[in-house]
Amino acid sequence: MELRDIEIFLTLAEELHFGRTAERLHVSQARVSQAIAKQERRLGVVLFDRTSRRVALTPVGRRLREDLQQAVDLLREGLARAEAAGTGTGTGQTLRLGVFGHAGHELRPLIEAFRSRHPGSDVQFGEINGCDPFGALRTGEHDAHVLWLPVAEPDLTVGPTVLTGGRVLAVAADHPLAERGTASLEDLGDNHVVDFGPDAPEYWVTTMVPTRTPLGRRIPRGPVARTFHEILSLVASGQCVHPLGEIAARYNSPPGIVFLPVHDAPTIHFALTWRSTADGPTLRALAQTAADFGPVSL
Repeated sequence: MELRDIEIFLTLAEELHFGRTAERLHVSQARVSQAIAKQERRLGVVLFDRTSRRVALTPVGRRLREDLQQAVDLLREGLARAEAAGTGTGTGQTLRLGVFGHAGHELRPLIEAFRSRHPGSDVQFGEINGCDPFGALRTGEHDAHVLWLPVAEPDLTVGPTVLTGGRVLAVAADHPLAERGTASLEDLGDNHVVDFGPDAPEYWVTTMVPTRTPLGRRIPRGPVARTFHEILSLVASGQCVHPLGEIAARYNSPPGIVFLPVHDAPTIHFALTWRSTADGPTLRALAQTAADFGPVSL
């Protein structure tokens, strides 16, 4: 089986749609069909069940996908190690990666995969403050950030998504909402939320903390907080409530604060982001590892 045919098979096994597979690989749909038909003739088995409505892997197809994916992963790791040896990207290269709170814990499998592919390379975590999400990138203090999307800054490059998750609302333990066990975006119209200040772009902040409720009511902002711990202090004192990524509830249980799932909040996507002029082999290697690894669902 040729490498291109393996790629077509694995992509179709993921997409389960001939049109999307062709578009993703920049080939014709006929080329995809021909490659699969050739593989099935050569192996003497049916790999996909096809109807006018759906495409599904057969049991033999599922097993072949597992076997081939392992082989492809090993091939990629071998090529990456060879590239690292040739370019020096695997020797003593440490990236400083900015994250919110405890997100680094969720990224450990990705970082381990990166270290395995690029021996000698490493990642150290730094903390991002919501009041200035891009500052440490632009000064060079951090090599990359894991930021919720969208990021629409002309000097920054947005890479693969590494985390996805929902939101929780942090409220004081004696707040009326605390007894309900859940919250909605509409509840924000009855409370103040934290103001991140002038250095955080409005388009970026409103993805996590909207300015209006679904029914159009204004969500009042203030007081100002610059760090995660300042937000928790203000919430605990009853001065505000505040939406956070659900990872906050997983790793924090501060006294006087309750985290409520926000049932109607859309999924938040976090992506690798870096200064375009600082793009380099090690950073590209981390981005490629993240793209191959896929996002972690919180």
